[in-house]
Parts: sequence; structure tokens; C-alpha cells
Amino acid sequence: MNETFTKAMARNIFYGGSLFFILVFLGLTYHTEKVLPERDHRENITEQVVLGKKVWEENNCVGCHSLLGEGAYFAPELGNVYTRFGGSKEAIIAFIKYRPAEGIEGRRSMPQFNLSDEELEAVAEFLKWTSEINTSNWPPNIQG
Repeated sequence: MNETFTKAMARNIFYGGSLFFILVFLGLTYHTEKVLPERDHRENITEQVVLGKKVWEENNCVGCHSLLGEGAYFAPELGNVYTRFGGSKEAIIAFIKYRPAEGIEGRRSMPQFNLSDEELEAVAEFLKWTSEINTSNWPPNIQG
């Protein structure tokens, strides 16, 4: 083997590697676009789900909670809260609605947001919709 590494060899490695990874990127992008409609069940997005996401954003829930792995890790992951609460939107609504206004002494505690019944129902519907996304078990939930 020739011990001399020329500029032409470096250029060929650069172009070949760049072309290879561009093709990998395009292939992964195509695959993602193909399978997303099957996994995210976007046909189930309703006005209530949209309102729930709006309430989620306005109250900065992501400042404490993570949702599908995105957000803060101060409070529990909520991507599967609907499942953890036994498939009950009423349980989610009650949990949020009846938070003590002054919190719980000596513990991290979710604040009382004083949401309307419509907003509570919308947040619960948004969390239900989120829990039905096929995430291939990501993020892992060690809490159960």
C-alpha cells in the first residue's frame, strides 16, 4: 500500500462519505414520513385536543413535566398518564382540579391552576390523545 495520502484521496473520501450520509439521511426521512401517519393517529385530533394543548402551553406544564421525553424532569412524565390513571379522564380532571391551593407541606406539589371545567376536560383529552401515540415504548417509564 502506498504510504502517501494525497489531497485527491482525501477529497474522494470526503465526497464519498458525504454522498453516503446524505443518502442515509434521505432514506431515514422518507421512512419517517411514511410511518408517522400510522403511529401518531393524527385523525383523532379534535378541537378539544387542540384546546388542551393550548392550555398545556399557556400554563407552562412542560416547565415541570416531560411529555414524550421532552420537557423538565421535576414532575412525572405525562405521556402515559392516561394509562397510569386506569384510562380515566375523570381521574386526571379530579387530580388537577382538587390540588391544594397552598401546596403540600414539605413536598414538591403541583400548583392549583383554577382551570375551568372546559379547560380541564380539554387537558384530559389532550393527555389521552398523547398516551395513544405509538412511541415504541419511549421514553421508558420506571414509575409504572
